[in-house]
Amino acid sequence: MAINLQKGQRINLEKSNGSKLQSICVGINWGAIEKKNWLGIAKKEAVDLDASCALYDDNKNAIDVIYFGSLTSKDGAVKHSGDDRTGDMGGDDGLDNEVITLDFQRLNPSVNHVAFVLNSFQGQDFATIPFASIRIYEGSPKQVREVFATFDIANGKGFAGSVSMVMGVFYKRNGEWKFNAIGEPTKDRKLEETIKTVTSQYL
Repeated sequence: MAINLQKGQRINLEKSNGSKLQSICVGINWGAIEKKNWLGIAKKEAVDLDASCALYDDNKNAIDVIYFGSLTSKDGAVKHSGDDRTGDMGGDDGLDNEVITLDFQRLNPSVNHVAFVLNSFQGQDFATIPFASIRIYEGSPKQVREVFATFDIANGKGFAGSVSMVMGVFYKRNGEWKFNAIGEPTKDRKLEETIKTVTSQYL
């Protein structure tokens, strides 16, 4: 059974059979905004969120950033599925809008933090987006084999006025990878600013 993560929770990447997760997918799913016109007729507004991740070394230097404009890390360990510019226009379809795959065994040995962030490309307020969640699973962007953990990341009063957030950070301790479910909005407007916030506050 998948772990239902809470904000601030830290977990080991260990399955029920005792084996460690070596290659995972982080899928991000979000909904379109529903607005009503002066006649009261509802209309869906596309939401363009951008999932990205940054790789950090021991000295908290961001040595690589994977996003819609650079889909693969330099070491080939991290791959982005590509840009989704609409969200779920027909309601929650249960599928991920963007997926980032991470192979821990292929990561550059100097990497000890992998931070996942989410930015609203068009500056749409997170408080207006009906749902946003991530899930950590084994499989591929097109096939979910086993869901390890899920995390609801954008339902709360604290998200009002924010267009960027830190979703979570994978970190290495004593040679083992763990995950910190952060789910915190930031005041940043651009990806570069969000990366700096991660560096100063969440590593």
